Amino acid sequence: MKNPMLSGIATQHVATLEAISAAKERRAGPGVTTVTNVFGPSHKDVSPESGQSRHEQVVFCSDEQSGLRAIIAIYNTTLGPALGGTRFYPYASEQEALADVLNLSRAMAYKNALAGLDHGGGKAVIIGDPATDKNEALLRAFGRFVESLSGRYITACDVGTYSEDMDLMSRESRFVTGRTVANGGAGDSSVLTAFGVFQGMRAAAEHAWGAPTLHGRRVGVEGVGKVGHRLVDHLIEDGAEVVICDVDERAVERVKTRHPGVEVVADKGALTRADIDVYAPCALGGALDDETVGRLAAKIVCGGANNQLAHLGVEKQLAERGILYAPDYLVNSGGVIQVADELHGFSMERARDRATRIYDTALKIFGLAEEEGVAPAVAADKLAERRMSEVGRIRGIWLGR
Repeated sequence: MKNPMLSGIATQHVATLEAISAAKERRAGPGVTTVTNVFGPSHKDVSPESGQSRHEQVVFCSDEQSGLRAIIAIYNTTLGPALGGTRFYPYASEQEALADVLNLSRAMAYKNALAGLDHGGGKAVIIGDPATDKNEALLRAFGRFVESLSGRYITACDVGTYSEDMDLMSRESRFVTGRTVANGGAGDSSVLTAFGVFQGMRAAAEHAWGAPTLHGRRVGVEGVGKVGHRLVDHLIEDGAEVVICDVDERAVERVKTRHPGVEVVADKGALTRADIDVYAPCALGGALDDETVGRLAAKIVCGGANNQLAHLGVEKQLAERGILYAPDYLVNSGGVIQVADELHGFSMERARDRATRIYDTALKIFGLAEEEGVAPAVAADKLAERRMSEVGRIRGIWLGR
């Protein structure tokens, strides 16, 4: 049963979106959604071009003195409180930040459902450069906004935020996970994110080539930051040849110091044109656009980045070219599995065991996709939606309290 008080709160926050969006410039940069209607169709009918979404609640957070400008988006709470990280990024505009948080929070609902977690989908973004704008007051102010939602949204690390930042937020809110181990947390969630991507890649190799290993395969990793450099570790250990690129020269140097045999190319264009067996996008979203898919030599795409498909229809293009796509929100769910476990008293062994199952789920999705003649991304959506529908339905059983 829906709580009418919560529904009212959601409406109060969400109703401001159209007015704010209408006041913005109507022109948006490449890949940026112009959101003009938040009461739109369901996930499967939403495209970045439609300007529509269906979120329960969107909250704009501002604290002028600390410099905080943030947006928290809750896509749904069908399976439980929304769980998703906080991204700290220098967006070009508030509109761009809004588009990103809406897309990311929707993806988190599907990721959490497919991972078997009792959590809905949520995400937050802080607008600014984490290298220059991040400070204690800002993080603690954001923590207070998280606390104000009374547990409807639980935050964690993402691009630009770290476990130490979660420690500061948790001084103001009970609903923060991904804290440092010293403070009773799960630590850096990129550990199991990379591990999960590797499990998904093993499953893709099994499906495509008949063996669950990357030994002797040439893997191109775009982005060797928090997740990418750990993925490289797993690949080298498994006997793969690795090619990397990253806009951050320090990240490249770190990998080269650890693995001198890794090849470095100039940019994404060079990487995707290279003779590689697997392409692993581990930077920001939108990596798989028409141009990239058209020139891609790899037979498998499996990486840690969120929202890899630049628009609807890319998954079909990949399938038509015979490229096996491992759905991003499935294979990169190791991180959310790790931070969700913290809520129950963290056990790395338990969390790692759960992340290992990404391999089995990926094989199931590849098999279902073949059986039904659809792209793996479509098959993954169906499984996630089925769980949200079936498990979410029982929440309507009155418990008398």
